[in-house]
Amino acid sequence: MNQIKTGGLIRQFRLKLGLTQKQLAERINVSDKAVSKWECGSGCPDISLLSALADVFGTDIQVLLAGGIDKNERDKDMKKLKFYVCRDCGNIITSTSDSSVTCCGNKLSALEPRKAEENEKLKIEDIGGELYISSEHEMSKEHYISFVAYVSDSSMMMFRQYPEWGVNITMPMYRTGRLMWYCNKCGLLCQELRPEHK
Repeated sequence: MNQIKTGGLIRQFRLKLGLTQKQLAERINVSDKAVSKWECGSGCPDISLLSALADVFGTDIQVLLAGGIDKNERDKDMKKLKFYVCRDCGNIITSTSDSSVTCCGNKLSALEPRKAEENEKLKIEDIGGELYISSEHEMSKEHYISFVAYVSDSSMMMFRQYPEWGVNITMPMYRTGRLMWYCNKCGLLCQELRPEHK
């Protein structure tokens, strides 16, 4: 922990919340002199106080330890959407840029999509102005697809799937975009959306 950087960040967060040093000190049960010392870079908060500080500021302990906030660049292309899946509870989290994501006490990494092989692709049919998406993929408790998502430049639509259900999705007709799906054994797969015409 760099005490100057962390101290500067504490001051930045405190001012953003409109708190005095004394008010911050009271919230975390320390003296206002301790807060002043941190902000001047003359010392660091004790490790036992980081959780309370993070709660007050609405941030993560890692941000306080790093002494800075990594600003995400705004990227308007939803095709770069990141997917995170918790292996413990199956929670699905998305982000339009790199994020620090935790679930069930585990730090999650963004899934890296891979292009589906011909035998892995989802079947896409035009059924009179709508798309019908299906798959022959195994759907048992041990091996299944947990979600299918349609992603374009400006939107995303997700369809939750469950073990022992077949993949049978009806969605509006889209001519461009990408289908992405997550298999608990094969990972995140993708294919370009090209509906077959009858």
